[in-house]
Amino acid sequence: MKRSPSAAPPTAGAPIFAAPRRFRVLVAVLGCAVLLIAAASVSVGAVTVGLGDVWGSVGRHLGVLEWSTATVTDQIVWSVRVPRTILAIVVGAGLAIAGVVIQVVVRNPLGDPYLIGIVPGASLGAVVVIVLGGGVLGGLSLSAAAFLGGLAAFALVFALARRGGQWPPTRVVLAGVAVGYLVSSFTFFFQTIATPNQAQRVLFWSLGSVAGASWGSLLLPTIVIVGATTWLVLASAPLNALASGTDLGYSLGIDVARFQILLMVVVSILTGCIVAEVGGIGFVGLVIPHIARLLVGADHRRVVLTATLLGACFLPLSDIAARVLRAPAELPIGVVTSAIGAPFFLYLLLTSGKTATR
Repeated sequence: MKRSPSAAPPTAGAPIFAAPRRFRVLVAVLGCAVLLIAAASVSVGAVTVGLGDVWGSVGRHLGVLEWSTATVTDQIVWSVRVPRTILAIVVGAGLAIAGVVIQVVVRNPLGDPYLIGIVPGASLGAVVVIVLGGGVLGGLSLSAAAFLGGLAAFALVFALARRGGQWPPTRVVLAGVAVGYLVSSFTFFFQTIATPNQAQRVLFWSLGSVAGASWGSLLLPTIVIVGATTWLVLASAPLNALASGTDLGYSLGIDVARFQILLMVVVSILTGCIVAEVGGIGFVGLVIPHIARLLVGADHRRVVLTATLLGACFLPLSDIAARVLRAPAELPIGVVTSAIGAPFFLYLLLTSGKTATR
């Protein structure tokens, strides 16, 4: 009896969660994982707080529970760890989204915020404020200087990469690498004239941390990331077309040049807000999009949502590791993300080599 197409087994090597039902299961599992990891992140630290006290403190502040906890415990949970956990979730999701978009625009598997100059530019702005003081830049705060530095470097990349009203992927990559090295040379110069204390601040900032999170620091990155994610989900169809090449985009009636501008502006603002708040956290925007595509395929309606949830899981887990590996001291979170990201790319290298020789 001939097998019906719907009953055919999945193609070897096909993404595990490409089928609609499996994708819904994956989204549900990742959503639950975000909640569980968030609870663990609030509970774990130099002072361990029981989950009962965690939920009790959060519920009391939200007005849904009557709970009596020690004042110190309540302060640790609500004023320190909850904002820190939310910021880690938001930043992880935002960096993952940025990586997805940049890899589509430059059509390069190594695409991430470092590649288009945003992180090097933000680092220069931050280092200038740390070493020379905010008065040199008109009284700008460290976060404002980092944000403007990132946007300025990206604007330079964008201007250099333009050719014939378009932004060819190769030119974007070359311009990003060139500007990144140029900006980094100035950053290294300021590091050489920094005092030991300033040099330590520069190092910690360049590797990233969510330790300085507060309720006041959550509003702007949350609004930007939620808005960017919503827009990208709605724009997933032209994003799929652009991923397949500019010719396909034009054939489908898409104004490719305008769409590229919109994508890169959204990514630059998104990444600039993140880097200005938490510093240069590497590998999230590089690794998470690849994992998302391995799980759900190349359809960006699924890739964007999956990468968002994976990033929201990955960075809080990395933050937990950064807190406990050298407790009571903390590691910069970028140390942990790099330690995880580098072996992952070695794995991709080895598996792609095996696939190519079959």
